Amino acid sequence: MAPPDVVRLAAPALQALARDIFVAVGVGADDAALWAETLVWANLRGVDSHGVLRIPRYLELIAQGGIHPRPAMRLLKAAGAIALLDADRAPGPVAMARAMEEAIAAARRVHVGWCVARDITHAGAVGHFALRAAAAGMAGLVMTASIPLMAWPGSRRAVVSTNPIAIAIPAGRHPPLLLDMATAKVALGKIMSARQTGAPIPPDWGIDAEGAPTTDATAVATLLPMAGPKGAGLSLMIECLASLAAGNPVIAPALAGAPGTAKGGTAMNGVAIALDLAAFGDPAGFVQSVDALAEAVAAQPKAAGTDALLLPGERGDAELARRRRSGIPLPAGVWKQLTAAATRLGVSLPAPLEG
Repeated sequence: MAPPDVVRLAAPALQALARDIFVAVGVGADDAALWAETLVWANLRGVDSHGVLRIPRYLELIAQGGIHPRPAMRLLKAAGAIALLDADRAPGPVAMARAMEEAIAAARRVHVGWCVARDITHAGAVGHFALRAAAAGMAGLVMTASIPLMAWPGSRRAVVSTNPIAIAIPAGRHPPLLLDMATAKVALGKIMSARQTGAPIPPDWGIDAEGAPTTDATAVATLLPMAGPKGAGLSLMIECLASLAAGNPVIAPALAGAPGTAKGGTAMNGVAIALDLAAFGDPAGFVQSVDALAEAVAAQPKAAGTDALLLPGERGDAELARRRRSGIPLPAGVWKQLTAAATRLGVSLPAPLEG
């Protein structure tokens, strides 16, 4: 019998597997749990490009020294609303969770908190950290900056990065509004996912080494920006706010040919911002207004063939509910890699769901 194309796991089982794999390579138990939670949260919401398929690469980076499994993070500066965190190449979710903690703490003191985190690693789905602010009744904004991965309009090679931005707004009856997007047409993880499955990609996702559009994910050398100059310009501004503010520029040194971070890592930085909405007035009135806004948009006439007008985050919320019920589907190739890693590290494998 041929092996299945998809293996389905219950979310708690997949999260425990990811946590145990990270612990087995030296990550502290609490950090491993947070890292695993972030990855599986992405899988639950259907953002598989930022989920557990990344684990094999993370393990390589830990082995090479590109990710520090037990980082010595230090708060370099805390003054009024701002904080500067040296993440010491911590797992990205660990660094950005700490950055948002600092931002929320500052916002509780002075109504806004802005934490720049330098020397982080890949943070995954950054909406996860923006939602931490929403859970505290605040607006949250998260951005990260990394090496050139995306073309500048008119360029033939990578000039800026796919720098993501996420904004979370608390609501009342309605779940928090969550915008979570890359500045590229698609995130690099979607190209990685297509490479895993062998699926063709749209021709406006990326260009090959000669600068020509391609539908072959394996041929993509450079991603294309969302909305052309708008996505490229937004990415450049995130580099200013995250990297230049951190005193750790990424793009200019890379374009000048400076060597990358030693031992297999790449230079990355992040920003976490929390805004205390109660400072402007009644917080109950604010969330009621968010609910009213969401309901007003959803109630507008739909175009032919449209089932519903979805607000930011609703598609992911619906997928999360489905996958909590029926399990998380993993391509056979991803499951094979996780199985190999777990076996090598002596980690027990959970039983896939039937059907």
